[in-house]
Parts: sequence; C-alpha cells; structure tokens
Amino acid sequence: MEHAEAVQRAVVSSHPRLIGYLFWLVGFSGLHRFYFGKPLTGMIWFFTGGLFLVGWIVDLFLVAGMADQADGEYENGRFDYSLAWVLLVLFGIFGVHRFYLGKIGMGLLYLLTAGLFGFGIVYDVCTLNDQIDEQNQKASVSGRSGARCT
Repeated sequence: MEHAEAVQRAVVSSHPRLIGYLFWLVGFSGLHRFYFGKPLTGMIWFFTGGLFLVGWIVDLFLVAGMADQADGEYENGRFDYSLAWVLLVLFGIFGVHRFYLGKIGMGLLYLLTAGLFGFGIVYDVCTLNDQIDEQNQKASVSGRSGARCT
C-alpha cells in the first residue's frame, strides 16, 4: 500500500524532489528554497552563500520535506511549476516563463527590457510559485465554467 501511495504522490507532485535536488546543487544561491516557495530563506541563502555553506549542506537532508510541503501548498494544474522554474532560470531575461504562463504582454516587455533591467527577474524569483498557482486556479475556474450539462 505504501508503494502505491508513493507512486501516486510522485505522479501528482507539483514540485518534484529531483528538480529540488538539481536546484540544490546551486543551493548556496538559495534557488532550491525559492523553488519550494520559501522566498525569505531563499534571500538569506543568496546573501550569505547558503548560510556560509553549512545551511546548504544541511538542506541536502531537508529537500524531501520541503518538496512535500510545497506539494501540499501548491496545486497542480495546466501550468507546470518545474517547467516554469527551468524557463525562468535559463531564459528569464527574455521573458520565456512569462510567455509560458500566458502573460504575453509582460513577456514582450521582458524581452525588450532584459527582464525589466533585471528587477523583474528578482520579483519573479520571489513570486513565481504564486503566479503559477494563480494561473492554474484561473485555468481551473474557466475550465469548469466552460463545461455545461445539456
């Protein structure tokens, strides 16, 4: 029974552990903490080098718990959290993550202004999970209201 629950949890995970561990590799920058929806400690990790690398090493053992906590906080939906985060990390300055979320106007603005001169990227790193959650809720509501019984 435990195996079936673990498989189901892995299938519906909004924040897979594998991505968390990959982001942990650069965890002294706090990226894994931002990914799991912890912007305050993410900023602390960023400005202190993962609390002088000690906190970064400790986080190796905490990633699984942070993933479970994020799974409970953020719902799956039309937009994938991991894909949006990878797009932000790799192509954020071009606004690719904004295009993915359907925010075409902001995506174009990011494209033309190098991510609003970098300040938009900082904002998105701190708020991307909430933006995705909001877009998923909008998609869920519009999907439900579009289905009618005759």
